[in-house]
Amino acid sequence: MKACAFAAILAAGTLMTGSSEAVERPSLPLTRQVVIHYVAHDGVVRTADVLLPRYYDEERDGSLPLVIAPHGRGIGARANARLWGDLPGRDRFAVINPEGQGRRLALYSWGDPGQIADLARMPDMLEDALPWVRVDRRRVYAVGGSMGGQETLLLVARDPRLLAGAVAFDAPTNLSLRYAQFARLRRGVRLQFLARYEVGGTPWSLPGGWTVRSPLDFARRIAHSGVPLELWWSPSDRVVVDQAAQSGRLYRELKRLDPAAPVVPVVGRWRHCHELRWNTGLPRALAFLGLDS
Repeated sequence: MKACAFAAILAAGTLMTGSSEAVERPSLPLTRQVVIHYVAHDGVVRTADVLLPRYYDEERDGSLPLVIAPHGRGIGARANARLWGDLPGRDRFAVINPEGQGRRLALYSWGDPGQIADLARMPDMLEDALPWVRVDRRRVYAVGGSMGGQETLLLVARDPRLLAGAVAFDAPTNLSLRYAQFARLRRGVRLQFLARYEVGGTPWSLPGGWTVRSPLDFARRIAHSGVPLELWWSPSDRVVVDQAAQSGRLYRELKRLDPAAPVVPVVGRWRHCHELRWNTGLPRALAFLGLDS
């Protein structure tokens, strides 16, 4: 393996270890940000950034709704947490932003089944790390963009009873097609290399490894999950290109499988995941989930 390729793997997949002690970071007026540690499916200790109402008190306020927020490709938990601004404190819910861990890489997990299993454990992990926080198990949601949207959809398919609703922004739903489309992106060859390393082969040499990470292949489960779902996508997206063949195709397939499926499309012309921000489209998504104040 060439030295530059090996360096790219290390840069994308460096493993972090640490204690289980929670560390508080400076936060916003209404929102408290706490860093916790959890043990991922592969035994590696990873971090999660938790956003909470600053003045939350379990005895006085009871349980909190929780949003599981998997991050997008190449960004970490802290950057993902910044997308939420002061909304958790304003609307009184918690958000857990896990660092994530794929089969081989960290920030490029691309829907690894172990990562999806970790997402399903987030309510337990949060309460274990912060015993003074109580999660309302009837109001657990998932919200993610790009790769995080892909993993949100896979979580709906894997564990629909966990979720009371979900929102996916600009999500790739066919990972094999996504692999081919990487060639149209800047540094696309590197992305294809990382994807092969993470999955274990190409879509042609290891088709099952790509299918298990593609929400489109779980369309029947998602359609019949009963989980209210909002799918956001943009024809102007230059990162997840040809969204009509990704989120758009998944939407059409869900409605074909079950015309009554509680799935709502939101289509516009924004830059990739621009609407997944506290000051753009995220408040609208929270209103869909019933989390707006």
